[in-house]
Amino acid sequence: MDKKIQAVVQDIRTEKILRIGYVNETALAKMEETKEVYLLGDNDTLEAITGGEYFKPIGVDSILYNTDKSAVIIKALPEGSTTGADTFRGDKNLKDLAFLSYLQDFIEKRKREMPEGSYTTKLFTKGLNKISQKVGEEAVETIIEATNGTGEQFLYESSDLIYHLIVLLTEKGYRIEDLARELKARHKE
Repeated sequence: MDKKIQAVVQDIRTEKILRIGYVNETALAKMEETKEVYLLGDNDTLEAITGGEYFKPIGVDSILYNTDKSAVIIKALPEGSTTGADTFRGDKNLKDLAFLSYLQDFIEKRKREMPEGSYTTKLFTKGLNKISQKVGEEAVETIIEATNGTGEQFLYESSDLIYHLIVLLTEKGYRIEDLARELKARHKE
């Protein structure tokens, strides 16, 4: 029988703990093979950890071992909540900045499902040129509010700009995290 070790499943985007459990060599091999999170259940059976609206398996980004391999951190990519609520032990799973990742997940879902009556659906239906135009319009409105408006209206227009930029990123196949990595790579202390 495989030796059990402690496993922590952590959301790679928010850095919040999603689950704590145990794995063994069999579970780790299954995760490497399927790129989905598995923890040991009762009687050491393998159980896929699910998340999201339709209980999709949680994706594995990477597995980190401590120095003596007595524990692992499973860096996960969940689609939606993993518990039916957005918390772990009462801790909100979204920091303010992490909400941008959540928002893009929502926008990507809109693009996949294209629900009727959705503003985001309308943007995707009109295509890249219209989405790009909206980013430009929102940038101009943000500048106008920055120079002649109130702080409240500046934040409102800035939010519109970021929303439309995330729609554009989605249309082009990029994530808001790609922007963060680019900015991080440029940053020199």
